[in-house]
Amino acid sequence: MKGSSGRLHALRFESQRFRLLTIVVGCFLISLTFLLSSRPDATVFSTLSPRASLEEARMPAIKTLHRSSSSTGLTRDFHVDILPRQGDTHAHLQQSVDQTAEKTEWVKDTVIMQESTDAGEGSEEAEAAERVTADSGDEAAPAVADEDNAVQTTAAVETTSTTARPDQPVEEKKQQLPMKLQDGGEPARTPEQTVTTHSVDRHPLCDFSDFRTDICDFAGDVRMAANSSEYVLVVDPAESGQTASHKVRPYPRKGDKTCMGRVTEITVRATADAASAPRCTRTHDVPSVTFSIGGYTGNIFHDFSDVIVPLYNTVQRYRGGVQLVMANVASWWLVKYDKLLRELSRHAPIDLAKAGAAGEVHCFPHAVVSLRAHRELIIERERSLDGLATPDFTRFLRGALSLPRDAPTRLGDGTGRRPRLLIISRRRTRLILNLDAVVREAEEVGFEAVVNESDVANDIEQVGKLINSCDTLLGVHGAGLTNMMFLPPGATMVQVVPWGGLQWIARMDYGEPAEAMGLKYIQYEIAVAESSLKDKYPAGDEIFTNPTGLHKRGFMFMKQTLMDGQDITIDVNRFRPVLQQAFDNLAK
Repeated sequence: MKGSSGRLHALRFESQRFRLLTIVVGCFLISLTFLLSSRPDATVFSTLSPRASLEEARMPAIKTLHRSSSSTGLTRDFHVDILPRQGDTHAHLQQSVDQTAEKTEWVKDTVIMQESTDAGEGSEEAEAAERVTADSGDEAAPAVADEDNAVQTTAAVETTSTTARPDQPVEEKKQQLPMKLQDGGEPARTPEQTVTTHSVDRHPLCDFSDFRTDICDFAGDVRMAANSSEYVLVVDPAESGQTASHKVRPYPRKGDKTCMGRVTEITVRATADAASAPRCTRTHDVPSVTFSIGGYTGNIFHDFSDVIVPLYNTVQRYRGGVQLVMANVASWWLVKYDKLLRELSRHAPIDLAKAGAAGEVHCFPHAVVSLRAHRELIIERERSLDGLATPDFTRFLRGALSLPRDAPTRLGDGTGRRPRLLIISRRRTRLILNLDAVVREAEEVGFEAVVNESDVANDIEQVGKLINSCDTLLGVHGAGLTNMMFLPPGATMVQVVPWGGLQWIARMDYGEPAEAMGLKYIQYEIAVAESSLKDKYPAGDEIFTNPTGLHKRGFMFMKQTLMDGQDITIDVNRFRPVLQQAFDNLAK
């Protein structure tokens, strides 16, 4: 009896353990089912890189941005899912959404975007939001009209749905933020989050989060139907619910309606219906990169800031094994920059319009639509997928054009050679009226002074060799100063800033890029007495008492009145210390 009671007790204990185990397993299965049904796109355990781990704790799964617009009285909430994104060895974790406030003022100066179009509001910095750097410069190419610089915060992209794309073969790729629409259908923009993961999940075809450019990056069965300016990614039928369609203008001035109106719109879509996808007429075994040379090209500043510098940043990783596809092609542009294009790609570029007229369908294993652009003439190492920076680009430039000098002349180096100062002479606007006096002053300081007229038709190799032979470059604010990129590192660039509160634009377009290139930079801001405006307006006019207050009238007013509307007579006595500083820089 006692033995039977013990066995009964043991059976009851085993039964309790079994019920407990059943409950635990059941709870686990219910939780797993709920998790998978509520987040089918969530994969995985990600491994943050050491660089990213500092930010990990600050990355909630969903961030809500609350923004109020005083001009409209509207308040909007933006809900943005933040998913892990894969990156290569140079991938980095960019700033989280709650850091964007720190960069607001910089973005105003650089992005040329504004929340309100009320002309009665805004400071000098806010007016930068209105400005398109269309004439940082000089003569535009034939058929390029004067730039209308009114800019709205409208996206150059229409999103009809969101999707995911396969990771690129060979390299680790990035998952980009899915974009949810604001009121009115405009994509909400948030900083890109980059982490290294172990998954191979698809992610959105296009990234709209950057303030300067929208970019699409996808791999697999990619077909480019040139006649419709369309890229089609054929996906597995099992993923038919993950298809999408986007429209992108592949030029890095998004938000500028005038500029982007000159850029061909590219459609990027995914489909699970292979039978309806265009049939290949030519298959390539290298990736394609598609971009436009429309927009504001024809001005050397925009040639480099909008196309060549971002193109280098985008395609250098392929070491020439990339097919360039160009929209809005101008044959003179291809001739002018032929040597640079040949260094970036071993393949003849495809003219999208000509390929479309011929009914061609080109197929690629991987495609990038648009270029990765940072700031004006600048590549930021921390944002580059390959860890590139501005000095890498200028080194590439010197190599492509066979420019011999990597360092300026040093005083007392035993050669007896006088350092050369090149003065960029403008032909129509912002003229230096006493150029001869400036040349004499420079020679008295110790320079060999050379004067050169900047012209859009100049051969880029000849210009590069002339600039590279010099140790200091001097000029009035304008596109000709872009030639500073040919100077040897350590040389000096002197920018003469016209009257009118233009210091911010001078630094943004040429001062900061010069420093990023490893040049020594001097900014000379003229006084009222040095400006021809004193002969056009009475002494008490607002143009002298509060010039920055005039910026609220818009960039076209600034351009016509404060830039193209004045010439300069440099006070050589006031300017001599600037020349002396440039000369002394060569002793260091």
